[in-house]
Amino acid sequence: MNIVMNIIEIKGITKIYDIKTMPFQALNGIDLSFQQEEFVAIVGPSGSGKTTLLNIIGGLDSPTDGTVIVDGVNITGLSNWKKTDFRMHNIGFVFQSYNLIPVLTTKENIEFILQLQGRDKEDIEKRALELIEAVGLMNKTNSRPNKLSGGEQQRVAVARALASKPKFILADEPTANLDSKSAENLLDIMEKLNREENITFIFSTHDARVMKKARRIITIEDGKVIEDVLREKVL
Repeated sequence: MNIVMNIIEIKGITKIYDIKTMPFQALNGIDLSFQQEEFVAIVGPSGSGKTTLLNIIGGLDSPTDGTVIVDGVNITGLSNWKKTDFRMHNIGFVFQSYNLIPVLTTKENIEFILQLQGRDKEDIEKRALELIEAVGLMNKTNSRPNKLSGGEQQRVAVARALASKPKFILADEPTANLDSKSAENLLDIMEKLNREENITFIFSTHDARVMKKARRIITIEDGKVIEDVLREKVL
């Protein structure tokens, strides 16, 4: 009998921001868990807490209360330096803005992350080329971002997110700036990586195209989870 382990456990997460002396509660007692190989969309209206939740899962922000356990590590208890190091080696991020380095080529943008991890030169080049092939951009290996379409830039961002071989990727509105064809191509690549490489994808999104492909949909309103259903039940 195979025992499926949670790679992410969120317990009692609350986030309160002090905005001009007026506290704003972005998240209110969130309890969630995610398993390997999931393809999840977190949805809800603007200001519902989707991005805040993603940032806390990824250690980019800290909760006011509660814990986030990633692959057995309580990241809320880590120092800033240890949290940064943990992110670099364990979590992949894809954002709405592509955040590529303008002066670097496709290959160099991916290699840069691997260099920060201290990989040897031969391993860096091999891994970068593997990732470029995985996202279908071998013909753009030496192109800089200004020579790439929006969809191509986001595919480079996905390849970069995969550099450290993370167990999961957090994607915050990754299709928001893409046309329909580019968005579909990107989602097809992500879905293939999910099924073939067992990588968990967790999206924050308003995009019906993402929701259509998701196998689990979590709805957040006013900082609370109001619905958490599997795709079969959504259909």
